[in-house]
Amino acid sequence: MAKLGKRTRAARDAFAGKNNVTVEEAVALIKGNAVAKFDETIEISMNLGVDPRHADQMVRGVIGLPNGTGKTVRVAVFARGAKADEAQTAGADIVGAEDLMQAIQGGEINFDRCIATPDMMPVVGRLGKILGPRNLMPNPKVGTVTMDVAQAVQDAKGGQVQFKAEKAGVVHAGIGKASFDADKLVENIRAFVTAVAKAKPSGAKGSYMNKISLSSTMGPGISVSVDSAASE
Repeated sequence: MAKLGKRTRAARDAFAGKNNVTVEEAVALIKGNAVAKFDETIEISMNLGVDPRHADQMVRGVIGLPNGTGKTVRVAVFARGAKADEAQTAGADIVGAEDLMQAIQGGEINFDRCIATPDMMPVVGRLGKILGPRNLMPNPKVGTVTMDVAQAVQDAKGGQVQFKAEKAGVVHAGIGKASFDADKLVENIRAFVTAVAKAKPSGAKGSYMNKISLSSTMGPGISVSVDSAASE
C-alpha cells in the first residue's frame, strides 16, 4: 500500500468524522486544506435518483454561476460569414466550418466548449462520435446551437457551466477555485444545486437528490447536507 504524504494525511485527519455538514462548513474545510502549489478547482458531485438510460430520466442543463468558475474557457464556434465574424469579435478562440471539422477529425480538440449556428449542424453532426463522449456536442437545449453566437461565446467565457447526468445518475462540475472567498463559493454551490433541482425530469420517481459531495482537485471529498445545499 502506498504511503500517504504529509499533506494527504493532514487533510484526511481534518475531514475525519465529518459527514453531512452544512455548505459553509464544507467550504471552510476544503479551502483550509487546499494547499497544492496551484489554485485548486472546487468540485461538486451529486448522486441523483435517476436512470439516464431512460429518456424521461435524463438530467441536463446549464447555469451561469453568479461568481464565475475562475477557469479560462476556450471556445470553438462553427459558423460562416457574418456569424463567424460575430463569434471572433465576441472572443471565440477558434472559428471555422469544414476546416474546423477536418481539424477535429484529425485529433485537434483544443477547446472546452463548442457552439454552432443551426445551419452548421449537418457539418457538426459528422463529429458526433468524437464530440459526444466528451460532452462537447452543440445542443439547443443548453444554448450552444444558436444564431446569437456572440452571446453564447460571452456566456461560455463568463462562468456558464453545463451539466449532464452520467450513467450512474451522477452530475459533477467545477464551481469555483480555492482562492475564491468562501461566501462566493457558497453562492455558486447553491446556484448550481438549484439549477439541477429545476432540471428534475418527469420520469424521476422517489428521492431525487440522494447525496452531495464537495472536494478540491487534490483533496478528499466531504458529504454535504442536501437541505443545506438546496436552501437559499
